[in-house]
Amino acid sequence: MDRRVYDRMAEHDSTHWWYRARRDILSDYLTRYAALPRDASILEIGCGTGHNLAMLAQFGTVDAIEIDPAARAVASQRLGRPVGEAPLPELPGVPRGSYDLIAVLDVVEHIADDVAALAAMRDCLAPGGKVLIAVPAHQWMWSAHDVVNHHHRRYSKDTLVKAIRAAGLKERGLTYFNSLLFPLAAAARVAGRVTGRDDSDDSPPAAPLNALFERIFRAERFLVGRVPMPIGVSILTLAERG
Repeated sequence: MDRRVYDRMAEHDSTHWWYRARRDILSDYLTRYAALPRDASILEIGCGTGHNLAMLAQFGTVDAIEIDPAARAVASQRLGRPVGEAPLPELPGVPRGSYDLIAVLDVVEHIADDVAALAAMRDCLAPGGKVLIAVPAHQWMWSAHDVVNHHHRRYSKDTLVKAIRAAGLKERGLTYFNSLLFPLAAAARVAGRVTGRDDSDDSPPAAPLNALFERIFRAERFLVGRVPMPIGVSILTLAERG
């Protein structure tokens, strides 16, 4: 990702509506569906500034990987010990057969060979382990945001399922999320394309709007996995060995 993306992440990941609400959604989703053992062994790949580490630590002992040095330094402070730097798709040095949960949250779209990356994650799972995957949805929503984040693609349900299965994994409970705000997101992407406006600035909106968006997005914690979401900005699934 561009340096400015990491800088904004470090500045806003504790206050921006998207980060705050998504953590709650993912926490509830894992509680309901992951069936993790007590004190699970967890790895987050591409942890960025470490803004998900405290949430994941509710479920066990967390290791983390991040290839950007500045983001890795921030994440290491938050984790309280060094964060690794093994790159995808190979994951060199990451112990195979070790993790009950691997989290890749808006990461797989950054990897040219997504199947090889997912296959490496499969090999790092302990028996019964799972991969928590979140990716951006809908190639037609491609914008400057995807460019500065160095995305290779956005996914449909079908293309994500194809990659997961080709890697020897099986998707479970695959669903859209960030659905309640989808009309606004879609309208913004279309308007940006028509006007040529750059939508790559991820800074939070004014405080009242930030709080409103957070409340709306967080409400999905009661819906995701329980109610079929017909469309959304992102796709979420737990994958396990096929």
